Amino acid sequence: MEWLEKLGANVTHADLDEALLCFPHEPDSCLRAARSFFSRVIMYILMLPTVLLTVFGNLLVIVTISHFKQLQSPTNFIILSLAVVDCLLGSMIMPFTMVRWVEGCWFLGEIFCKIHSSLDMTLSIVSILHLCMVSIDRHKAITDPLGYKMKVTNDIVVVGIAVIWLFSFSFSFGVVFSNTNLEGLEDILVLSSCVGNCALVFNRQWGVIVALVAFFIPGTIMSCLYLKIFHVARKQAKVMSERATFGKSETKNNSSEQRERKAAKTLGIVMGIFLICWLPFFIATIADPFLDFSTPADVFNALVWFGYLNSTCNPLIYGFFYPRFQKAFKMIISKYVFDLSNSANLTL
Repeated sequence: MEWLEKLGANVTHADLDEALLCFPHEPDSCLRAARSFFSRVIMYILMLPTVLLTVFGNLLVIVTISHFKQLQSPTNFIILSLAVVDCLLGSMIMPFTMVRWVEGCWFLGEIFCKIHSSLDMTLSIVSILHLCMVSIDRHKAITDPLGYKMKVTNDIVVVGIAVIWLFSFSFSFGVVFSNTNLEGLEDILVLSSCVGNCALVFNRQWGVIVALVAFFIPGTIMSCLYLKIFHVARKQAKVMSERATFGKSETKNNSSEQRERKAAKTLGIVMGIFLICWLPFFIATIADPFLDFSTPADVFNALVWFGYLNSTCNPLIYGFFYPRFQKAFKMIISKYVFDLSNSANLTL
């Protein structure tokens, strides 16, 4: 290995053990990732800003919606809950996953490995299901605005969020701690078993089930609903344009076209980022067991990190794209960061 040659000719066997093993004093320790010090530093430099942006971006959404009563609608309550989930993912999951990827070792023991894997799976599923819940909410609001105001309340949203959490927690912890995802993989596990390994592996059946439950079913629902939303938005814009008076027709047409373009742009960004972030990972989750787990560890870790990026982008999509959020963000930052004495006077 080139990076070992750079250590110099005076490297002892003990030094090699220290460099190669996750736990040098354990006879069955896993090997560390074969990376130079420079490579590790670069990886940390690239990933740490993502972790910080995920945590503080979602924290800004949480503070903003919590502070301004004008933003506390059922839709924004879902976005608030989504921001809490993504903030937890950024603070409780991403840092440990980052170290595991860079170092190639898990230093916190087997029990915490299972807890981390379960929480990782739980928060990722909860985040995706929140995105699905947002699409259902927007579909109801646009296709049945009168019924939406009567039926969709904060209490209904709370019940929906509670169901999502209960399902995701039970599903994830049940799968990981029951080891049903490892049935039939005993030979592979014996060969790869070592101290310092923490990989969430699925057999063929559970690879398909997890991908369907966590991504393909909610993703299909989101795609269908957003396509219908876009269709209804175009239809409404056309009707409004046709009803416009002759003197105001040009203004109405321009306004309708702007709304249509904005709707297309927003929905395209929502679905585009969602698919870019999560589709490669779940395709690999399904395919890898059928390919005898031949996917390189670095490739799989990169796909996991791509999925995490969806939580980084969520506050940008659901916050910064809306003028009221933009104004609220500016007020929160300017008052809390630069003028703490007047922070209590914030109003939209």
